[in-house]
Amino acid sequence: MIANTAAAEPAYDLAQPEPSALVESLRAFGYSLRTAIADLIDNSVAAKAKNVWVHFEWDGADSRITIKDDGEGMTEEELIKAMRPGSQSPLEERSPKDLGRFGLGLKTASFSQCRRLTVVSRVMNGALVARCWDLDYVNKTKEWRLLKTIEPEPLALLKETLVDQGTIVLWQKMDRVTGHTRSDDDKAYKRFLEAIEKVKQHLEMVFHRYLERPNGLKIWVNGRPVTGWDPFLRSEKATQELPVEKLICDGHELSVVPYVLPHQSKISADIHRRASGMHGWNAHQGFYVYRNERLLVGGDWLGLGFQKEEHYKLARIQIDLPNSMDGEWQIDVKKSRAKPPGYLKANLKRIASLTRERAVEIYRHRGKVMARQNSQNFVFLWEQKLRHGKFFYSVNRDHPLVQQVYRSGNKAELDALLSMLEESIPVSHILITNAGEPEKFNTPYENAPPEALQSVLRSSFTALLNSGIGAEDARKRLLGMDPFNLFPDFVEQFLIEVSREGK
Repeated sequence: MIANTAAAEPAYDLAQPEPSALVESLRAFGYSLRTAIADLIDNSVAAKAKNVWVHFEWDGADSRITIKDDGEGMTEEELIKAMRPGSQSPLEERSPKDLGRFGLGLKTASFSQCRRLTVVSRVMNGALVARCWDLDYVNKTKEWRLLKTIEPEPLALLKETLVDQGTIVLWQKMDRVTGHTRSDDDKAYKRFLEAIEKVKQHLEMVFHRYLERPNGLKIWVNGRPVTGWDPFLRSEKATQELPVEKLICDGHELSVVPYVLPHQSKISADIHRRASGMHGWNAHQGFYVYRNERLLVGGDWLGLGFQKEEHYKLARIQIDLPNSMDGEWQIDVKKSRAKPPGYLKANLKRIASLTRERAVEIYRHRGKVMARQNSQNFVFLWEQKLRHGKFFYSVNRDHPLVQQVYRSGNKAELDALLSMLEESIPVSHILITNAGEPEKFNTPYENAPPEALQSVLRSSFTALLNSGIGAEDARKRLLGMDPFNLFPDFVEQFLIEVSREGK
């Protein structure tokens, strides 16, 4: 009788991944330097850190980056698990405050930038533990060998800086950051400094809600504190918060809060410049998707069919997700992409349309035009007119300052000058510049010395009085007149000084 040897064979083959091939593939998840560092700070937040220190050290090809926190730290067993690729299944139930999902962040984020990853950690009253992934060593041995032995020089430094508890991540062999550059390469050094600034700006945006809390998270980049960048300018009086909407997604409630930011004329030049963010006003319009208050997507219309156009740049909409919706929203490993489920798109599109409509009203000064129509005291310098079916702009000849010049000068020559100015406005150049670099346009009297504004203000006030208008009526007109309506406090102070001069 012939033995049935086939019955003794397993019903499967072990197809284990080849270490050197897989580890190089893990480097291709598409992280940038700033998203990689943000991913590591997520681990610090999960470890209840109160402080995170990011340090960039330039030395050409031997440059390195450390991310240190004062969180709970890890035991040796916990560290080995954290260093294992795929240390957590995305299907596992997690803490509602957990910012991770795939168990890949520490490894993939680090491998995307460097070839040697060292992690040193300590729990309170515990021993210092350390492990290292060296990708060149993995490629050489063809095995997943997580090194216990750390190079003496960096280990001594890490021991010295980690006194009580916490974790330090060290990146070396940063081929994706510095490559094989020399330490005296000035251009490479400049790129390194620029990268540091971009990382700082990115962290300001991604973690702004943590940074804004009283006694909240504190982050330093090369010793400089990172301050939160609020994309919605909620501290500004002119910001409009539209009604909050609650949508049901996968049995859970998510919150959608639309904001319309102030027109440039309603905020200071510094605030306007900062609100433009890393990529400019146009790029930052759209939805801001947060998970556990950590920003995932910073300004995107989420594939709802809207384009990023100049007229809608004041529209920004906040969406808050719990981490239980990761699957529904297709959150990726890098935590930089989110895609809403199909059944939410109609509601999100409706909210976006309403917000964009309100934003374009503010952008086009519709509120200002209404004020002109409803106030007899509003005096403006420019008028929009229609000629042969086309718009053009003319200087308001009834403006008191224009009338004052008419009375004191040659009317025919002044008419000729104004006509030339009106007919030669460089409209095409203005439109092109505004579309490409809108934030570079000055607001009226921006950075001008106070004396310049005061001189024009005094001339306009005198012109109003000379036209037969009383002092109180002139005061009201000044407060509503372009461009003095942008400087009400300055006007009031000027009028107080004029009143004192008359006594």
